[in-house]
Amino acid sequence: MKQILRSTDPTVIAFARALLQGEGIDCFEMDVNMSVLEGSIGIFPRRLMVIDADYEDALETLRDNGLETDG
Repeated sequence: MKQILRSTDPTVIAFARALLQGEGIDCFEMDVNMSVLEGSIGIFPRRLMVIDADYEDALETLRDNGLETDG
């Protein structure tokens, strides 16, 4: 798996997930449960991961929709 996006903004992650799922690209959100440890103040970023085979398509999808990616 490769990291496609990292953000402290849950709306960015939700938007990215919706875009990827709309293109048939499976993704996995990591660090979701860190909010329990941090008290929901948003200092720990969440990471969005995709499988290696979908990485380039995922980059293109997110960039075409104005999101900054980690790739």
